[in-house]
Amino acid sequence: MSQPITLWTSAGGPQSGVIGWLNRKAFEETGDEAKSQGWTALVLDTNGNGKRDDYVEPNQPVDPTKDRRVAAAFYGVGVSPVDGTIWGSVLGFPGYVIRLNPGSNPPATALAEVFEPPMPGYGPRGMDIDRNGVAWTPLSSGHLASFDRRKCKGPLNGPTATGQHCPEGWTLYPLPGPQLKGVTDPGSAEASYYDWVDQFDMLGLGKNVPIATGNGNDALLALLPDSGKFVVLRVPYPMGFYAKGMDGRIDDPNAGWKGKGIWAAY
Repeated sequence: MSQPITLWTSAGGPQSGVIGWLNRKAFEETGDEAKSQGWTALVLDTNGNGKRDDYVEPNQPVDPTKDRRVAAAFYGVGVSPVDGTIWGSVLGFPGYVIRLNPGSNPPATALAEVFEPPMPGYGPRGMDIDRNGVAWTPLSSGHLASFDRRKCKGPLNGPTATGQHCPEGWTLYPLPGPQLKGVTDPGSAEASYYDWVDQFDMLGLGKNVPIATGNGNDALLALLPDSGKFVVLRVPYPMGFYAKGMDGRIDDPNAGWKGKGIWAAY
């Protein structure tokens, strides 16, 4: 389980193949950068014994007695408030969302689970997580997608748990806007870059509301999960609004809308 004193890092693209961390408390107490940080490869428990063992590389044949490393690294990254596991999005086609359980002694105990979005969804970009442990990511296919691991029906480890084993965990919400010309699949031409989950109702639309950057809409796109409908928060022309990220803060929980709000960079 991740502790509040640990900072987990995003590597950007998948090329590094690892996820790193910094133990903030150790660094502040000792000033020792080397001893305060670490990293782990992303290893799937493909032999299904519930622990991390020797593993084969992504380009090597499957060995039923060993685990398997996946060639990926996190772009968006977040910590589940439910169990402290680390979640991240992986760029590319079809792309992934990955759950990393560090265990008690990472990297020796760190195990990953990889989940591929089902078609017509593909290409996760940014990612955040809500208070229920549900991961939210905008997709290159023009969707805002949620992944709820609790909905998975089959085994989450073993030789078949390699990405396509839990399509039932995904829900795809087409983003506002028209579809690309000639494309008949559900989705949108909206090219959302990132998202953020309003876990504490800072915007006033409710708790656990995911908000995508509406880069083609000059807007922030807030999804109301109970209805599946979007609230479009558009900055009017001629300002232009190409958001790259956002966060929220509560200055005074008793001051109504004046005491809290969302801040976006563009």
